[in-house]
Amino acid sequence: MQNVKSFLNNLTHQPGVYQMLNGKGEVIYVGKARDLKKRLTSYFANRQKDVKTTALMKHVENVDITVTNNENEALLLEWNLIKKHKPHYNVLFRDDKSYPYILITDEHPYPRIDFYRGSRNRRGIFFGPFPNVTAVRETIQLIQRIFLLRTCNDHFFTSRTRPCLQHQIGRCSGSCAGLISPEEYQQNVQHAVLFLQGKNQQILTELNEKMEHAAQQLSYELAAKFRDQIAKIREIQARQYVSSEHGDADVIGLAMAAGVSCVQLLMIRGGRILGSRAYFPKSPLNVTREEVLSSFIAQHYLNTTHELPKEIILSHALPEEAWLASALSTQAKHKVVLSSGVRSERKKWLEMANNSAQQSLSSQLVGKSNTQERNKALQATLQLEKPPHTIECFDISHSMGEATVGSCVVFNKNGPVKSDYRRFNITDITPGDDIAAMRQALLRRYKHLQAEQARLPDVLLIDGGVPQLNAAKKVLAELDISEILLVGVAKGVTRKPGFETLHFIDKPPIHLPPDSLALHFIQQIRDEAHRFAITAHRLRRDKKRVTSSLELIPGVGAKRRRELLRYFGGIQAINRASLEEIAKVPGISQALAQRIFAALHNA
Repeated sequence: MQNVKSFLNNLTHQPGVYQMLNGKGEVIYVGKARDLKKRLTSYFANRQKDVKTTALMKHVENVDITVTNNENEALLLEWNLIKKHKPHYNVLFRDDKSYPYILITDEHPYPRIDFYRGSRNRRGIFFGPFPNVTAVRETIQLIQRIFLLRTCNDHFFTSRTRPCLQHQIGRCSGSCAGLISPEEYQQNVQHAVLFLQGKNQQILTELNEKMEHAAQQLSYELAAKFRDQIAKIREIQARQYVSSEHGDADVIGLAMAAGVSCVQLLMIRGGRILGSRAYFPKSPLNVTREEVLSSFIAQHYLNTTHELPKEIILSHALPEEAWLASALSTQAKHKVVLSSGVRSERKKWLEMANNSAQQSLSSQLVGKSNTQERNKALQATLQLEKPPHTIECFDISHSMGEATVGSCVVFNKNGPVKSDYRRFNITDITPGDDIAAMRQALLRRYKHLQAEQARLPDVLLIDGGVPQLNAAKKVLAELDISEILLVGVAKGVTRKPGFETLHFIDKPPIHLPPDSLALHFIQQIRDEAHRFAITAHRLRRDKKRVTSSLELIPGVGAKRRRELLRYFGGIQAINRASLEEIAKVPGISQALAQRIFAALHNA
């Protein structure tokens, strides 16, 4: 890269792939472009770049260019090069696309249902793919309980002269012993196929007709069997979040925190949720949500052997949606749509995927080995003799000074110790005075620990800058506590993660790199304190508002307030209630209901 200007001037405007190399000739980043000249010029332009690009360009010594015939070829080549080189500055997902299926064979008068993984070159009907083995096992067990299909192999089947244990526990029809005719067994197979296709209503209609016909023929045992099948299917329907009988889609949720990303893949087939699976990519510092999603779609779906769904629902819109959709449609040989702003039922699917991603990310962050590794990194950063045994973090939350609450969260070498969490209702301060609120919370916490002669934390994190840190210093001095290391965690100007400043009492502040494990641990603890403080603040604020809004209404005393809250379940439900609904509450007359309704709606 001795002559950047000459290099850029000789670039083509065609689509292609570029590989950025460091001084050792190692590929550190692979990217694609519709227009190579325009894309690469943006890297070398004299304008402010994001943190990731700035860090990348410091190590780039050479760029290799590969021109492709079209944009889709560029996308495929990029994926293959990322898979081959595993560049440091690309988002990397584990290359594991071998999904399990359910197979119903058709080579035998009594077909079997089985777990299957691999290329689908066997005879039979395949259902899936399922996100994990557990989802397949659970579905097969459901099929066994409802439709009594066999799971034994053909050799075992032919060697039997009497039914096995599966028949005795009600999971097989005993076809090996001739307890069911091939015609009746085939009907069960057809119902199982409809069930796996999500056509539950069609099965219920057929079973209802058979039950009524059996009852008319006075075959009450047969009618009872059909009744039990109907009941089991309805029970499964009630547990299924998705109730429609149509829709094949993959739903991709995303959660990011403390330098870790989680992509949650939720699979919908025939309107039924088959299950979900979490992916944790290896990501460079300050990667964006759009980059993570784009990388997942390219690496997960391109050059795959399993069938692609007709729709992929995303948590965020992507700038390259049309490009990715075109490449996926070409591979799948049918139209694949990428959607983000979804509504109705698909919005519920997306909310479920996002919630699952958040839960999976939380579990990953509090994992024992992960926490211990971060704790050691924090020890090195703070120059401690040994890893901190206990870390506490304080935060303050309020709404324009209303219902101020202080929170204290506690972490040890294995993660959060929620039994030691504490919250403090702050009183007798000037509304909005965060310094006074922090002082009060710290005094109450450490006076109590001293009184109980409990172990003090090794590190105390304060969510805030120098003023909050000085307040904490004064509190500890008053209580004659000197063995706690004080650290103030101040957000950057943009308030984005990765730009925090760590303040200390007796040494200059430091900025940790955005990919620092120690910083990620501090962010995790700080975010947990923030979450706990906001939750406590909202509870206190809502309780205060409930009390004040009802207490100000003439004629509504403690007993009637209790009846109102018991009847509706909360102040929000009371606010939504109509005049007629309020009048139905025991002890509330029509005239009083009118006063309550008018007061709540400022009428």
